[in-house]
Amino acid sequence: QVQLVESGGGSVQPGDSLRLSCVASGRTFSTYAMAWFRQAPGKEREFIAAITWTCGTPYYAESMKGRFTISRDKDKNTMYLRVSSLKHQDSAVYYCAGTRGGVAGLETADYASWGQGTQGTVYS
Repeated sequence: QVQLVESGGGSVQPGDSLRLSCVASGRTFSTYAMAWFRQAPGKEREFIAAITWTCGTPYYAESMKGRFTISRDKDKNTMYLRVSSLKHQDSAVYYCAGTRGGVAGLETADYASWGQGTQGTVYS
C-alpha cells in the first residue's frame, strides 16, 4: 500500500500561483502513475493531470492544459502541481492519487491510493 500526503494549499488572490506537493511513502516502488484531482463544494471530483512515475510522462485534462503543470521528483518520492493565474473557480480541495495499474487513467476508479486533500481557496 502507498500512503499519500498533500500539502501546499492555502488562501490566495486571483492571479496568484500555488505549488501543491504530494509525498508518497510505503510501497512506492510499485507505483505506476500518480495524479491530481480536485473537488469543489457540491461538485464531483475532477481529474486534472496524471504522470507516470518511472518516465515522468504527463497527461492533462483538456480543460486543464495551460495553467496546470504536473511534475515529480523520484528521489524525494514527491509529486507536484503548479497552478498559475488562479481564478475563483479553482477553489477546491486538491487530492493526489496513485495507482499500480498500467494506465494513467482519468477516472477516480483508476486509482487505489488517495491522500486526504489540501484546500486551495481563491478570494478577492
